[in-house]
Amino acid sequence: MTEAGAESLAEMLDERQHLLEIALWMFGSDTTADHIVQETYRRWYALDQEERAAIAAPRAWLTRTAGSICLELLAAPEADPDHMPGGRVTPSQPVPGPASYQVVYGQAMLARHDRVARRFAAACQAGDTEALREVLAADAIVVSDGGGKVRVAVRPSYGVDAVAQVVAALLIDQPGTDLAIGSVNGRAGLVLRRAGKAVAVVSVSVAGAEVTAVWIVLNPDKLQRWH
Repeated sequence: MTEAGAESLAEMLDERQHLLEIALWMFGSDTTADHIVQETYRRWYALDQEERAAIAAPRAWLTRTAGSICLELLAAPEADPDHMPGGRVTPSQPVPGPASYQVVYGQAMLARHDRVARRFAAACQAGDTEALREVLAADAIVVSDGGGKVRVAVRPSYGVDAVAQVVAALLIDQPGTDLAIGSVNGRAGLVLRRAGKAVAVVSVSVAGAEVTAVWIVLNPDKLQRWH
């Protein structure tokens, strides 16, 4: 996924789903798969712009990287819990330890995601751009579908400054709107409404105590069920 190659949110989400399916096939755990995909993208954004530009087939690179992370985890199931952002991920195959580990781990990850997402939401609700910057990872990304009907850039924006600027422009100090925390894809997110109708839905990806990606849906056709 390159700046020039990711032409729509649908394309990026398709790419992310492709990586999730790889991880799910290897581990059979939604939580584990999500963290593998986050680590895959973290490694992508750890490259500098020249390194990313030199990769002829970004999707193939991401696929190989996700596969490598899966193999690393399968080879070392008892690795340091800090091996990946967000803590240890455990394969679905039997490993030493209590049988309830995955359930407890999954609940802990959801709870942490909820805490970080709520910090992000509170900063947006308060219009506190400094608090917003503090919760964003240095290499965070924001992506919006633009909807084809809304005048907003579809191309991803990278870095804490750019992400904070886009989020502030879309979500903060919008006259006549109400910004509330809501369940988005089963996790804490944000819904921006005007006159009772949703005009934006926001979900976030989290690693550790930071937001690594902000996904904003603005297409009115996709927001019908949120009204």
